Amino acid sequence: MKNKKNKVFYTILVLALVAASLFFLIIERRTHLEFFLHLAAIPLEVILAVFIVERFLSKREAGLKRGQMRLIKSHLFRSQMRMLFIKNFKALKSPLICLEDIRSASLEDLKKMRADAEEVEYRSDEAIESVIMEYLRAKAVWQQYMDRAISFHFDEIVEDMIVILHFINDVMLFKEYHPDEAFIKEAKKSETEMAKIHQILGDGIRKFLDYAIELKEKDPSMLENILTDYYECSRYETVSSDKGQPAV
Repeated sequence: MKNKKNKVFYTILVLALVAASLFFLIIERRTHLEFFLHLAAIPLEVILAVFIVERFLSKREAGLKRGQMRLIKSHLFRSQMRMLFIKNFKALKSPLICLEDIRSASLEDLKKMRADAEEVEYRSDEAIESVIMEYLRAKAVWQQYMDRAISFHFDEIVEDMIVILHFINDVMLFKEYHPDEAFIKEAKKSETEMAKIHQILGDGIRKFLDYAIELKEKDPSMLENILTDYYECSRYETVSSDKGQPAV
């Protein structure tokens, strides 16, 4: 609403300044006084100054919002979405990328990992199902992230979240009628559904690597903290899994 009011104000201001400039030009034409020609130039100079200031403020505001989104992502990635990314990377068959590799990687290594992740392959249907269930558990987080992206006018993020939330709703509907069945089993009956699953899960890998590259360039300590948290959380899961195994 505020942005809309600002646009209306600037539109009216520009139109008024243009009208003033034209008025002085008409007077100059009729009187041939050069003084009015100088007056006609003033509103145009004001328009140029307003445009430059507006561009500067817009870029500054966009930069601040990107910084805020980076902090929000850091919080979400280190809390509610931790297990989702841990399981997604563990489920990969190709390319073989583990969190410890990301932690020790140079910027160039991370960019290579990102390029390799354009095509991903998963170990098994069971591994895919475990990742899908993490997406389901994180529904509130995806919704929260979309709401913040809407308020910041990050349309690309909003579109990504809509796709993910639609997918989650599909899974929820299936589970409502088939609580004991794996969604991946049903999805394999449709090439379109399988393509969607691979796209969404693969995008999760790629988005994480994009974020790792961004942090490596702008805030390496934050990246180190996130990956340290992931490593500890992954270790706890391994210990818990080992306890559930029978003694040999």
